[in-house]
Amino acid sequence: MANSIVASSDIIKSCIYEVRNRKIMIDSDLAELYQVETKNLKRAVRMNIERFPEDFMFELTKEEYDALRCNFFTLKNGRGQHSKYLPYAFTQEGIAMLSGLLRSPIAIQVNINIMRVFFQMRQALVAIGDTKLQIEQIRTEIKQLRIDMEESLRDQNDINAMFAEDHDNIAAQLENINDAIAQLQADDNQRQLNSQRTPIGFKQS
Repeated sequence: MANSIVASSDIIKSCIYEVRNRKIMIDSDLAELYQVETKNLKRAVRMNIERFPEDFMFELTKEEYDALRCNFFTLKNGRGQHSKYLPYAFTQEGIAMLSGLLRSPIAIQVNINIMRVFFQMRQALVAIGDTKLQIEQIRTEIKQLRIDMEESLRDQNDINAMFAEDHDNIAAQLENINDAIAQLQADDNQRQLNSQRTPIGFKQS
């Protein structure tokens, strides 16, 4: 191909999909990035198939390929819409292995950029994982704080109830004391009154 401009990181990212819980790139996208024909890329792979175990490269099923076409990409400019063969999917390790087969300067530079993009994606996943861990820790701390506050409120209610009960007891005791004092005062007044009365049959001089 005449065009020798290396694809940007954004373009590379748009060609990375997830299949079988793995990040992969398909042969036609890689061929376009390497600026070679897809059939030539696949031929090179088949001639060195021993270098591509299943965790490096596998063939998509029709269902997987249809799902990619429907959900993730539209096979830009009609590319591959009527492909006779199911595409190969390459993991990061498989893409790295391709660099030993496609020795053109553009392929080498593209592979370097692809490895950088995969690394950035892994770093982003690690950052997301750390953020999720921090959020979970915060949730745990908030939950514990809520439990502590509820216990504190229960203790305060118990204290208030105890004080209220003590207050009632003290009030009743004070009332009894006041009644007793009042009774003693009444008895004393009665005694004084009786002492001031003139006994019957007693004549004062």
